[in-house]
Amino acid sequence: MNVLLLHGWGGSDFPHWQSHLAAEIAKEYGAVNFLKLPNFDFPVLEEWIQAATKALYECHVDIVVCHSLGNTLWFHLCNRALIQRNVHALFLVAPPRLDCEIEELQTFFPVEVPTNLYSEKTKLIVSDNDPYLSLEEANMLQKKLQVEMKTLHDAGHINTQSGYGNWPYIYDEIRRCKQ
Repeated sequence: MNVLLLHGWGGSDFPHWQSHLAAEIAKEYGAVNFLKLPNFDFPVLEEWIQAATKALYECHVDIVVCHSLGNTLWFHLCNRALIQRNVHALFLVAPPRLDCEIEELQTFFPVEVPTNLYSEKTKLIVSDNDPYLSLEEANMLQKKLQVEMKTLHDAGHINTQSGYGNWPYIYDEIRRCKQ
């Protein structure tokens, strides 16, 4: 299976869990595109859409793993119907609020909840103390998306700063998708 990783604001360089995940997939000769989105410290939605759309078309992606702003990017791709075919699995990890007001991210927000996620199965993974999405907001998002949700306790934004370097759980989830 071909896996596409969509990082968030600032990238997901080592020791972030997405960099560990990319390495683990590659170790088993898996196809992984750990896409480095342009200007990730000062992102522009249209640039990210262009890069992600190109990767989706060229790599024949089966599994997508989004983190943070990567989720918002996926929502925009869905809302604009820029995805040609459903992916087998979609992991939405630590999405920010739909109306985030961070100045550097203004081109991404607000965003609507997509009516079609272009995925056969989707899992929303959130934290009960994420500074960018409250648990109440996460529960509302889950209901609107109508997908399975896993809530991690005291995991912050599920990134390096909250202790998520090597994260075996997400790799195990990917491996289950391949079976």
